[in-house]
Amino acid sequence: MKELELKYGCNPNQKPSKIYAQDGGELPVKILNGKPGYINFLDALNGWQLVSELKKATGLPAATSFKHVSPAGAAVGLPLSDVEAKIYWVDDLGELSPLAAAYARARGADRMSSYGDFIALSDVCDVSAASIIKREFSDGIIAPGYEPEALEMLKDKKKGTYAIIEMDPNYVPPQIEHKEVFGITFEQGRNELDINKEFFNNIVTKNKELPDQARIDMSVAMITLKYTQSNSVCFVKGGQAIGVGAGQQSRIHCTRLAGQKADNWLLRQSPQVLNLPFKEEIKRANRDNAIDLYIGEDYMDVLRDGEWEKVFTEKPPVFEKEAKEAWIKEYAKDVVCGSDAFFPFSDNVERAFRSGVKYIAQPGGSIRDDEVIAACDEHGIVMSFTGIRLFHH
Repeated sequence: MKELELKYGCNPNQKPSKIYAQDGGELPVKILNGKPGYINFLDALNGWQLVSELKKATGLPAATSFKHVSPAGAAVGLPLSDVEAKIYWVDDLGELSPLAAAYARARGADRMSSYGDFIALSDVCDVSAASIIKREFSDGIIAPGYEPEALEMLKDKKKGTYAIIEMDPNYVPPQIEHKEVFGITFEQGRNELDINKEFFNNIVTKNKELPDQARIDMSVAMITLKYTQSNSVCFVKGGQAIGVGAGQQSRIHCTRLAGQKADNWLLRQSPQVLNLPFKEEIKRANRDNAIDLYIGEDYMDVLRDGEWEKVFTEKPPVFEKEAKEAWIKEYAKDVVCGSDAFFPFSDNVERAFRSGVKYIAQPGGSIRDDEVIAACDEHGIVMSFTGIRLFHH
């Protein structure tokens, strides 16, 4: 197939729409089910690049949950703890394959943002992964292949319309890429930057102890940022993105957004949330919405009379601000923070530290680098200057 007609572009009024290979050759994708759209393909192809690079950098199966051309989550296939399995709603599925664990973690860290995602997997989709995907609300998936039983499971989604794309893992795109805006064609070399553990060797802080897991997490953070709409900041813990702050004009707003999402991920592991008395019939998405309200500043929206009765068997106690802050202070530790461009002010370090950040990777190059380094030294944070920006537009 050399080109594929699409229903429409970003919006229904944007017609005609199609995709085709830049060199006029065969497309590297096969549509196995459904009719992926314009935005689906943008998410799929960006997501495929992300998971391919994560697999190359870590040697582990990787998955990402993409929404509107930015990852809501990304992770490698490390085992889930019992608590993680519970907050990701997969504790009833038994032992997961590494690939399934990668997707559970990519989807689960920010379930509000992942709702209706497009999935990318680095490896052939197995039954274990398909068992999770089958029951989540999602637009489609791209992977290098599918086990026969997994494919049949996925074909049943969305009344048989679920978008399933098979990607040629051997496809190599042209080195020059093009983009058209307002009738003007832009041309640039592809961002072929190789991000690996050695990428973080330039440590500029007094504390220079950078363990292997932190290097892996830095790789996850920076590869995730490579395919996130800029400006962007990513918090990572244990091989998974736990907070992505994307598309903000101000760096501190990226950090605040990523930090708040990381805090929410941690708060979901607290006894107050784990013991919420949900009614049995309440679906996962509705539970996610209720949890988001319960741990947020709008908790009274879910606790006011008439509202809590819709989702809980009894009225849960208020999760007080002081209790939330105490939980984060005690359990937010050894988090990695990556930034796609330099921190212009030390306020980013201060905000990151509040969410347990101990390791930072960023390009460096600000006129206030000395202030940023001093803030890291004050908190014992290890910071690596990568020396290269990772904007993505």
